Amino acid sequence: MKRPYSIKIFLPGGDPDGLRTIEKSNWSGAGIVIPRALMAEARQRREVSRTGVYILIGPAEESGLQRIYVGEGDPIKPRLEQHAVKKDFWTSCIAFTSKDENLNKAHVQFLESRLVELATKAKRCLLDNGNVPTLPSLSEADAADAEGFLSEILLCCPLLGLSVFSAAASSPQSGKTLYLSGKGIKAEGQETSDGFVVKSDSGSSKAESPSCGHYIKLLRAVLVENGVLKAAGDDYVFTQDYLFNSPSTAAGVVLGRSANGRTAWKTKNGKTLKEIQEAQAQE
Repeated sequence: MKRPYSIKIFLPGGDPDGLRTIEKSNWSGAGIVIPRALMAEARQRREVSRTGVYILIGPAEESGLQRIYVGEGDPIKPRLEQHAVKKDFWTSCIAFTSKDENLNKAHVQFLESRLVELATKAKRCLLDNGNVPTLPSLSEADAADAEGFLSEILLCCPLLGLSVFSAAASSPQSGKTLYLSGKGIKAEGQETSDGFVVKSDSGSSKAESPSCGHYIKLLRAVLVENGVLKAAGDDYVFTQDYLFNSPSTAAGVVLGRSANGRTAWKTKNGKTLKEIQEAQAQE
């Protein structure tokens, strides 16, 4: 069950595009967002002198997917200094540590492994990690503590522009299953608070029409490469529920052409997503 919570974001330099620190109500953790251009300033912050886990983030590529790298450090500062020299793709970093410094090396190795595992399963980003790190050996109590810390990180990340660790949202806006069909393929989906989910086993046209935009073509290619779309006869099939940033992107991937998702996705009775949204706005 979702519960209300608050997050405090502080701008130590007074610049909304500069360093930002993050604190969440009733949590001993702390986060910091570091633009790469401000690494010299960030090196002086106490947050990076602690043991923690971090995510390097590169801008969305032509496919619309961010590139990320997940790492850990004890402390994290030397690792970030190495990445500033050796890794070119990233433009910002989000790091999470503990205000009372109760995270140890095994805890952050656990967090690193779990974040890479979640990103690998969600397939909503281009992951720069070569493999999923092995989970360290933790006691049952320590593993529970680390999972609790992870759950708080996952609540903070979407508010910081990083929504790559969840495979599909579970809070429907319309509460209705929507359908899309064309050229022998059928797909099911649902609008959620995070975007639009296309359901597992939905079909997707293997053919691409001339109207299929460059962005949709690249995204479809990435989804095929990552195994989200699998060849099934003359078409593709979704191997998992997959969350898109909009119903139009979802419709474009399914149909292999440009499409207005608000009118393309419909209920069994033929009511479009647009009609559902308009009716909700008038309630």
